[in-house]
Amino acid sequence: MSGQERHIVVGVDGSPSSVRALAWAIREGRRTGGTVDAICAWQYPATYGWAMTGAEPGIGELSMETLEKAIAEVGAAAEDKVTIRLHAVRQDPAQALIEAAGGADLLVVGTRGHGGFAGTLLGSVSQRCLHHAPCPVVVVRGQDG
Repeated sequence: MSGQERHIVVGVDGSPSSVRALAWAIREGRRTGGTVDAICAWQYPATYGWAMTGAEPGIGELSMETLEKAIAEVGAAAEDKVTIRLHAVRQDPAQALIEAAGGADLLVVGTRGHGGFAGTLLGSVSQRCLHHAPCPVVVVRGQDG
């Protein structure tokens, strides 16, 4: 698909494998002059007897900082031929990525990056994305993979 603009969605949680996935997505976006939507999603665990108010301090800001740090780590520059949009989403991470991938050309996710037999296993988010995404999925292996 070289030469045509693409819409790429990538999951970023600050882990080394997600930063590698972001770098891959940005390289693909540069190659095609595309748009990369970098998504950091979180979901509060179910609790008993204490309701989350939705106003918990810092989670959204921390997610945006995670995205900005990852962008800086991969060396994305303003002069790149790629538009990078950052999204901090309060939603189950796999579901957020699957929904964001609606209408996208590609979804990019990382793996846990363990070596050996464990390296053949996917994390729950990447596995759900592979099975349910409405577009092709690229899984970027970890450093050891």
